Amino acid sequence: MQKSASSTNLGPGGLDIAQSFFRPIHGASPPPPTNRNTKISVIGIGNVGMAIAQTILTQDLADELALVDVNADKLRGEMLDLQHAAAFLPRTTISASVDYSSTLGSDLLIVTAGARQIPGESRLNLVQRNLGLFSKIIPPLAAGSPEAVLLIVSNPVDVLTYVAWKLSGLPSNRVIGSGTNLDSSRFRFLIADHLDVNAQDVQAYIMGEHGDTSVALWSSISVGGVPILSFLERQQISYEKQTLEKIHKEVVQGAYEVIALKGYTSWAIGYSVTNLARTILRDQHRVHPVSVLAKGLYGIDGEVFLSLPTQLGRSGVLGVTNLHLTEDESRQLKKSALAILEVQSHLGI
Repeated sequence: MQKSASSTNLGPGGLDIAQSFFRPIHGASPPPPTNRNTKISVIGIGNVGMAIAQTILTQDLADELALVDVNADKLRGEMLDLQHAAAFLPRTTISASVDYSSTLGSDLLIVTAGARQIPGESRLNLVQRNLGLFSKIIPPLAAGSPEAVLLIVSNPVDVLTYVAWKLSGLPSNRVIGSGTNLDSSRFRFLIADHLDVNAQDVQAYIMGEHGDTSVALWSSISVGGVPILSFLERQQISYEKQTLEKIHKEVVQGAYEVIALKGYTSWAIGYSVTNLARTILRDQHRVHPVSVLAKGLYGIDGEVFLSLPTQLGRSGVLGVTNLHLTEDESRQLKKSALAILEVQSHLGI
């Protein structure tokens, strides 16, 4: 399934004319050796997987894009549909296969495969339905691309990132969950909307679980470099804690609302994951709130993955930001870690 029916065999009798289509100029030297291509593999081509693939293509992040899924017909259809847009996109080799061997040599493995979250279902309730699937997916992916960064998007993302780390045998810095990168984007949008500013000028993080026990870091929010809460206090401008809690609740309920309205989420997570892919593959050293191994950080003792503001680069996790948390924020973050650890305690891995 690596190529569509069209190929370079256009000459009489199916002769390959690719080498004779262009003529070399006089005195030309052979092409110099080049660095190998950047390869991204997306495992799972549901609504989320295809939104990620489409965004990766439009933003020119990969020389090769490999799609993997168990549904061979849909897989080929999606591949052809993307290939037919080649004239409008940066040049990327797109392949599709039901076999994990097609992902060999990937620089970035993006896993979106998993049972779909149904309306009203907690992300943590999904774990048992996805554990068996990951047992089949993760080992061959890691074996085929031992130097890759493994990026988990499937929900519940924090628990499944832990599962992927255990099953893959990869070092902890190269196993990352998409975490609260999107939650933080929703958070920034809502704050910007309240203040009538551009969301790109808002610095704000959601930490902890990607879900109901997430933690809004109100103490570190700034707009244009100005810390918001301390500014309000200095200006003696009163604000209600209920207003802050309402904004956080909107962040947590954001995905549930979209799922209830259209049946799934896709575009926002597509942009969020592509945002992470760019930082990793282009070694940008940017800080993102993503799910990482939190043991020994912020007073967390267990082997648990949850979202912390993390510097990312070509080797995955470069380090975790040492933020100052209030006592309440620290307590909530530990509570979030315990909620995830409780679920992990029943996994048996």
